[in-house]
Amino acid sequence: MSNDRSPADDANRQAALDYHEFPRPGKLEIRATKPLANQRDLARAYSPGVAEACLEIKADPATAPRYTSRGNLVAVVTNGSAVLGLGNIGALASKPVMEGKAVLFKKFANIDCFDIELNEPDPHKLADIVTAMEPTFGAINLEDIKAPDCFIVEKLCRERMNIPVFHDDQHGTAIVVGAAATNALRLTNRKWEDIKVVSTGGGAAGIACLNMLLTLGVRRENVFLCDLHGLVHEGRTEDMTEQKAAYAQPGGPRTLDDVIDGADLFLGLSGPNVLKPDMVAKMADAPIILALANPNPEIDPAAARAVKPDAIIATGRSDYPNQVNNVLCFPFIFRGALDVGATDINDAMKIGCVEGIAELARASSSAEAAAAYQGEKLTFGPEYLIPKPFDPRLLAVVAGAVAKAAMESGVATRPLDDLEAYKAKLDGSVYKSALIMKPVFEAARNDSRRIIFAEGEDERVLRAAFAMTEETVDKPILIGRPDVIEMRCERAGIPSVSASEIQVINPENDPRYRDYWNTYHTIMARRGVAPDLARAIMRTNTTAIGAVAVQQGDADSLICGTFGQYLWHLNYIEQILGTGGLHPVGALSLMILETGSLFIADTHVNPEPTAQEIADITVGAARHVRRFGLEPKIALCSHSQFGNLNTESGQRMREALAILDAKGCDFVYEGEMHSDSALDPELRARYLPCSRLEGAANVLIFANADAASGVRNVLKMKAGGLEVGPILMGMGNRAHIVTPSITARGLLNIAALAGTPVHQYG
Repeated sequence: MSNDRSPADDANRQAALDYHEFPRPGKLEIRATKPLANQRDLARAYSPGVAEACLEIKADPATAPRYTSRGNLVAVVTNGSAVLGLGNIGALASKPVMEGKAVLFKKFANIDCFDIELNEPDPHKLADIVTAMEPTFGAINLEDIKAPDCFIVEKLCRERMNIPVFHDDQHGTAIVVGAAATNALRLTNRKWEDIKVVSTGGGAAGIACLNMLLTLGVRRENVFLCDLHGLVHEGRTEDMTEQKAAYAQPGGPRTLDDVIDGADLFLGLSGPNVLKPDMVAKMADAPIILALANPNPEIDPAAARAVKPDAIIATGRSDYPNQVNNVLCFPFIFRGALDVGATDINDAMKIGCVEGIAELARASSSAEAAAAYQGEKLTFGPEYLIPKPFDPRLLAVVAGAVAKAAMESGVATRPLDDLEAYKAKLDGSVYKSALIMKPVFEAARNDSRRIIFAEGEDERVLRAAFAMTEETVDKPILIGRPDVIEMRCERAGIPSVSASEIQVINPENDPRYRDYWNTYHTIMARRGVAPDLARAIMRTNTTAIGAVAVQQGDADSLICGTFGQYLWHLNYIEQILGTGGLHPVGALSLMILETGSLFIADTHVNPEPTAQEIADITVGAARHVRRFGLEPKIALCSHSQFGNLNTESGQRMREALAILDAKGCDFVYEGEMHSDSALDPELRARYLPCSRLEGAANVLIFANADAASGVRNVLKMKAGGLEVGPILMGMGNRAHIVTPSITARGLLNIAALAGTPVHQYG
């Protein structure tokens, strides 16, 4: 260990060690996916029930993915001979890296993974061991095996095995390099067949990257490969391999400095400071420099730009723009391969992966990626060639492209019937709200509505508005100052509003100003609002402006509340839009949990609702639950349980039950009861065997807002619940008030609800 470490270095080292040690050693565990709670479960999981699954697989091996985890199980295999920048540290010392790789598989693509570290330096014997594991796994990820052994192991395994074998150090790097180069060429108006490529490093990753560039269209004669001994040329014998020899240039020995002149693209997978500034000066205009040595690149980006300010640069480091990171590729290429039962990962699938990654970088950035990389400008350009690893769209885009290529190239043993449905399912695994919101979005696409956002300068609102233009037919309207909106769009990497179909209402200068303040004054003239106050409110209060826009027919629905107190916004909505029988009934929150979905009401509107208000909340909740394609099963929750306490809340709930009974409602409801009885039918049956409610309730109506809001917040903060809403009931879908914690995705969800007529649900 070096003695010149700083205190910060020591602190970071200890933090990394603590991360791996506490609260449990390592980064992985195994969990059962089936219950094992009683004798019946045991009989099915093991003897005698397990024999049935064994016999099915014996009769038809293709059924293994149906009855076992094999179809979603990958092995990360290494012998520790070339680990990161650490070199040949051995199999045991490589285990933290392999565990980390397994975690990435799970995090980014929900793929289960075993890390397997083998004490076997001989590549032929290593291949024998790997091939013998085929019955266990759906795919093999070879990792951190030195060159040229890695070429031998992969070749033998691919020849012998009928499942995908993928050496990520080679092909994962090559795919991400291919995506970065694709977009760099687009930015500089170059064509593959015209560019000159100079590369340093003839190891596994370097050779794979060159092979990928040739597959994409680079001419073999335009590739100049250099290593520690200079240019790889015909007749050279020193430190040569079969893979290097494929790139030998005619002529005698030359140096990197000799061949760099006029190069369009430099590809570095070698070591620090190999590429000198005077070499960069010899390159073509707007050179593409992929300096991928870690931790220190072949040239510091600042040094390269000092001589070529127009250079487009990528590195392997996360603290510079354009990090070439294999995590952009390997989880998703395996996801697509596993889901179609691919027997191989071929060139067509790799190209599909390249194109998917490159295309995603050219799209507007996602709100989730922006939240994960706050302060970075995620707009396609020289400093954003490839997407960020935490962009959730990668899963569906890349895995979908890989699955499609696998089917088209004939290596899929379980081809998909509907590729778009598959991609939607993958989105659903990333966006927790996607599945339950599907019927809402489908309904929203059938009826274009104008949705006005009161806080139009908020970045979350801007992202939601642009997502609306891509995912729905609704028309967003933003209230805000145009120059501020444009500045924040530019800063956040969002396309310009002025170049889109998004309308902006400028509260400081809008031709409808006189009409709006006159309208507001007419409504409020006998409630203490003088003309001067009406004018001021229509300049400064964006919630009131939005409500008047809806009242005047300039918009169909208002969304507000990204800052400020809920009841403050509700006051203006009720003032302006509470006509024609419309009035706020209650707020309904959909909580999406690991165990399913649960609706909670009333979370915001009525602090202590009367029996009639509880009945109205219940009817409104039933109507809105049906918007999600669900049948409501509603429990009226109280401290009292089926009349066992004569508390005030119990009395109100019993009165509400009587009101609902008199209405003859067409949905199931029951009460009053504890919330655990609402969710546990066996417990409920002990108190009331004849309950009209079957199974678990999916809607909980509480006797006061404190209880409803408290449950909502506990589910969000402690149970990992994702909220859709709050949905403002009783206002005819003319307004919704969100809360300050809402995300851009949450705003998109509430906009989809606002874009769907409620009347069709009764």
